[in-house]
Amino acid sequence: MISNVELISRLVLAAVLGSVIGFERERLSWAAGLRTHMLVCVGSALFMIVSAFGFADVLGAEHVVLDPSRGAAQVVSGIGFLGAGSILLRGSIIRGLTTAASLWSVAAVGLAVGGGLYTASIAATIIVLIILAGVKPIEKRFITVKQRRQLTLVVERGSMTFHSLHDALGPASPRVKQFVMQQSDDDPQFDEVLITLNRVSATEYTAICGQLKALPGVKEFRESGEPG
Repeated sequence: MISNVELISRLVLAAVLGSVIGFERERLSWAAGLRTHMLVCVGSALFMIVSAFGFADVLGAEHVVLDPSRGAAQVVSGIGFLGAGSILLRGSIIRGLTTAASLWSVAAVGLAVGGGLYTASIAATIIVLIILAGVKPIEKRFITVKQRRQLTLVVERGSMTFHSLHDALGPASPRVKQFVMQQSDDDPQFDEVLITLNRVSATEYTAICGQLKALPGVKEFRESGEPG
């Protein structure tokens, strides 16, 4: 059995490592933030401690065999309900998968701390933090921007609003990243509408263009391509 100092140290370390990952999610205002990640990490560490050392007093009894790994296995499967709660479906876009994965990862960090694998837990925390905070700017720069398109519509004055566009596109409406309307320089009876689509595939883009062209009041349709 480990000492009380060692036991408390493991739980505190789990809270610290969980807070490091949780803070990155908290600053982006995700539902599972600082406290959630800390609780998951500390809880996982405690489960591992209980699984490994909580039954030491009965191990000496005859015909008693315990498998500490079973507790860890239950944590891995049980953490799924928290991950599912952080995933949101908005139209045809699923959001929160990264946060769900971070909760799953922080549970593993807690199990490692509870099992006394300090180097592995600290290294995993650093790697997870790099993935969450460091890779995102690269993803935005080289991947997301390539899935972004801009369109310009010339429409009759008052014939289009953001809400009417949202209703017209239906399930594809969450793809609209930006909606800017201004009076046309050529004719004051018309408005120019700049629409930016985000994370849109070629098939979705073609379908959305067809929907926009068919809207009543659309006089002109221009494809601006990818923004620079």
